[in-house]
Amino acid sequence: MLCALIMAGGKGERFWPLSTDEKPKQFLKLIGEETMIQMTVKRLEKLIPVERIFVVTAKRYVDLVKEQLPKLPESNIIVEPVGRNTAPCIALSAFIIEKYYKNATIAVLPSDHLIVNEDKFINTLGAANKFVEDNESAIVTIGMKPDRPETGYGYIEYSEVVESIDEFKVRSVRRFVEKPNLETAQKYLNKGDFLWNAGMFVWRASTILELTNRFLTNTFNVLNEIAVTCEEEFDQVLELRYENVDNVSVDYGIMEKAENIYVIPTDFGWDDVGTWYSVERYRDKDENNNVCVGDIKHIDSHNNIIVGNGKPIVVVGLDDVFVVESDDVIFVGSKENIKNIKDIKNKVC
Repeated sequence: MLCALIMAGGKGERFWPLSTDEKPKQFLKLIGEETMIQMTVKRLEKLIPVERIFVVTAKRYVDLVKEQLPKLPESNIIVEPVGRNTAPCIALSAFIIEKYYKNATIAVLPSDHLIVNEDKFINTLGAANKFVEDNESAIVTIGMKPDRPETGYGYIEYSEVVESIDEFKVRSVRRFVEKPNLETAQKYLNKGDFLWNAGMFVWRASTILELTNRFLTNTFNVLNEIAVTCEEEFDQVLELRYENVDNVSVDYGIMEKAENIYVIPTDFGWDDVGTWYSVERYRDKDENNNVCVGDIKHIDSHNNIIVGNGKPIVVVGLDDVFVVESDDVIFVGSKENIKNIKDIKNKVC
């Protein structure tokens, strides 16, 4: 039984000033007319019914999830009392999903990625699910074929083909590597056996719980105590005990130590929408190469990103600038400063 777990607790600081602690990027309409999390659920529904789609998020975002995903059962919203990185929240979710669907397979996915070819994405997930069904202890990750020496992504080095499923090749994983510098990223691209790590995994709930028990024993013990609590006391015990889990990513805490890890190389037009540059790549541009969102008027201006939030914005005689209006801030700067947006936020907020 394939279920989906959407991770929706991130702060999205690189999209300041539009993204805030109260409303981070997964709840914003950055690429189209739907929010990022709405787009994620909509594409998943082509493969998985909404009753088997779960969202794990922070307590402060529960109302946003309910508002933006009204068809999602309230019981499918898994609440993290405090942020403790990805390994604990995934294991907590596996315990809960197992209560609803015994022997479940879980596709773990970010809430804020862009996928252009949704049919190929669905077919890739289907192939990963089939491989896990036939290989109970396997972990399958989805790797994107790189087309540039990107320094903003982690990478997966792969080796031999172990199975072909429809159009896809399932390969063994040699190792995961952290975000490289430009020279190293170019070497990975030239070698041809490295993929971008898209942060998508398919595994059985029992497998990730077994690995959590093996490599993060404290986390497993805390979560197991929470999981066996009766329904009436569950929220109270979760609130009280969850802060005692290890603060560690699933990549570092489990994936770098586990065996039986495989990758499916694919290319369905993926972007993690990590900065405003992603919006520039995928939003429509006018004849002067401007990205304009909202009530925007410009004269003799080129190569700009201009995002309004209700009021008209007029830009005259400017090139390569970045203008964003939020409820609280109007940001105006050179586009080259997009890469420093977190530092700028920390200096002015």
